[in-house]
Amino acid sequence: MQVTLLCIGKTGKKFLEEGEQEYLKRLRHYIPFQLQIIPDIKQAKNLSEGQIKQREGELILEKVTPTDTLILLDEKGKEYSSLDFSAYLQDLFNRGGKQICFVVGGPYGFSDAVYQRSNGKISLSQMTFSHQMIRLFFIEQVYRAMTILRNEPYHHQ
Repeated sequence: MQVTLLCIGKTGKKFLEEGEQEYLKRLRHYIPFQLQIIPDIKQAKNLSEGQIKQREGELILEKVTPTDTLILLDEKGKEYSSLDFSAYLQDLFNRGGKQICFVVGGPYGFSDAVYQRSNGKISLSQMTFSHQMIRLFFIEQVYRAMTILRNEPYHHQ
C-alpha cells in the first residue's frame, strides 16, 4: 500500500526540509511513502479566499484517484494519541486499497468539493501550526506509528 502526503506549496525553510528528508528516509524501511507538493496558486493575491480554496481543491482532486482513501489533516478532524494513530493507520492498511492519501491544505483550508470527496479528517492538535510545519510533524508521526506497530523502541510510554 502506498501512503502519500499531498501538500499545497513549498516548505521554504531549510531546517523543516531537512527534518522532512530525515523522516522520509527512515520511513522507507517500513512502507512506500511519498511527499507530493502541489505548487502555490499563482497570482493568489488577486483572488478571494474562496477562489483560492476552489483552485487548490481542483489541484488536489486531480491527484487523487477514485479508489484512493483520502484523509484530510484538518483542525476539525479527530485527534489521536500516537498509539491510537498507529492503530488507525493499521486499520487503514487492513482495509486494503491501492493508496492512502493524506492532505495538508493551504492556509485557508479545503474547498467543499475536497471535504465531500474525503474519507475522513484528522487533527494533529487543537493548536494552530503553519502548514509547512505540519508536514514534518505528520511525517514523524507516521514514522512513530510504524515503530509502534513493529514494537520498536522509538516511542516511549
